[in-house]
Amino acid sequence: MANLEITLKRSIIGRPQNQRDTVKALGLKKINSTVVKPANEAIVGMVKTISHLVDVKEV
Repeated sequence: MANLEITLKRSIIGRPQNQRDTVKALGLKKINSTVVKPANEAIVGMVKTISHLVDVKEV
């Protein structure tokens, strides 16, 4: 199964609480921080929730 490289590109200031919680659950802390996660259904759903805040690459 492929992995996703997820990079936080926009601030979570002023965002709804569910989007803040999603960013935190993915392990993203600061702008330009990057994590690599497996491309399972749960992670893909989380990325869709915050797609306007992150850049995603398949690794």
